[in-house]
Amino acid sequence: MDAHPAIAVAALWLVFGGLHIGLTTRRIRAALVDALGERGFTALFSVIASVSFAVAIAYYARHRGEGTAGLALGAVPALRGLLMGVAVLGVVLMVSGSTTYVGSPYDLLTHRIRPPRGVERITRHPFFVGLAVFAGAHALLATRLVGTVLFMGIALVALAGALHQDRKLLHRIGAPYADYLAATSALPFAALVAGRQHLAWTEMPFTALGAGLVVAATLRAVHGSLFAYDGAYVIAAVVGGALILTWQSARRARRQRPVVAAVAE
Repeated sequence: MDAHPAIAVAALWLVFGGLHIGLTTRRIRAALVDALGERGFTALFSVIASVSFAVAIAYYARHRGEGTAGLALGAVPALRGLLMGVAVLGVVLMVSGSTTYVGSPYDLLTHRIRPPRGVERITRHPFFVGLAVFAGAHALLATRLVGTVLFMGIALVALAGALHQDRKLLHRIGAPYADYLAATSALPFAALVAGRQHLAWTEMPFTALGAGLVVAATLRAVHGSLFAYDGAYVIAAVVGGALILTWQSARRARRQRPVVAAVAE
């Protein structure tokens, strides 16, 4: 059946998205933290997310050239340039967002509320929004339905993840996070247009923004081989990047504990 690869990818991505978001819902997370501790929960979550992601990507890598044709809007010259530009914007947002994760309200191990800064003044979810923009462009560019389904699934999980984080942190932290929400926007530039924010050029992570352009150019240069070896490059980059951020977050949390204890005394 021509649609079989797309259906299989949709099912695998539903498993990944369901586990990724489901494990962090309040009741399930609380039960697991009670049983395993915070570190145990983080380890379990990381393993399940990594394995389910790897399985979905490996299947896609093996079948990405099969099945029904996709939208393939890249065949339209004007749309190709526009969508590639959108994809580059997504990469830049993702890279710059990664640099602000540790110590941000979304840091899994700290959830420290601080005033928005840098790219967070543009969107409070630079990584998730960047991923959704990047994936959405690729869903329209994909030459096979299986690619459209994969990238649309990535975009939907990214947007659902941003919404889920906002609801979870609002319930957990309360008024301080409500103030953070009121001062920012998920939709890029919406808070700026509404007058709730202003651009602070001295805070902008220009090095990270430049690095995002370099990453985008590199991805374009190796585009044809990105999913070689059953997607091993993509899996290693995503899982490895997540592990590095978790390690950095854990280091920061350990450094902050003595300071908090000293202040409490």
